[in-house]
Amino acid sequence: MGDAVEHLAAVKAKIAAAERAAGRAVGAVTLVAVSKTFDDIHVRPVVAAGQRVFGENRVQEAMGKWPALKADFPDVELHLIGPLQSNKAKEAVALFDVIETVDREKIAAELAREMGRQGRRLRLYVQVNTGSEPQKAGIGPRGAVAFVDRCREVHGLAIEGLMCIPPADENPGPHFALLEKLAREVGVEKLSMGMSGDFETAVAFGATSVRVGSAIFGSR
Repeated sequence: MGDAVEHLAAVKAKIAAAERAAGRAVGAVTLVAVSKTFDDIHVRPVVAAGQRVFGENRVQEAMGKWPALKADFPDVELHLIGPLQSNKAKEAVALFDVIETVDREKIAAELAREMGRQGRRLRLYVQVNTGSEPQKAGIGPRGAVAFVDRCREVHGLAIEGLMCIPPADENPGPHFALLEKLAREVGVEKLSMGMSGDFETAVAFGATSVRVGSAIFGSR
């Protein structure tokens, strides 16, 4: 557990160095610590060390640990970074502050309804499948602009950013560049891109947040 706190400091130092190398202000990039599969006992020391933004892949798993953590640390911001099933929208809207994986019409409609019911306005990102991988979630690049427009105009959602996960066996740079281009086209400023193996590259391509798990918590 002590290792996670040390690793957190090392990751933050690398992000700051990448920001300086890219000519960006230090602090421009938000670190989302990905705590999926790690229990409360592993997460608490990282929160106590000052980390306040976390990411989870599964609604059900997050429900098992984050209500208690958020009660103790009410300023924590929780991101859903895994695919959202429509039957989990109610729980997701109640627990999360940011959903980064809006990627289809059904989810957009359900989130709009559920946020209205609960009186909560979550921050939302559209996930783009930049590699057009059939096994991966996300809207295809060619449909991304039209989908963001529909989220806004049909469902009344305020989309603030885009998110991507490049193919594991490809250079992530072109995928990050594509996401940045799409963000300019749809008029959003937030770019969630980059994970443990490529977050420094993502910073160079304009990421405003990076999602880092194993480099902090260790292998799962």
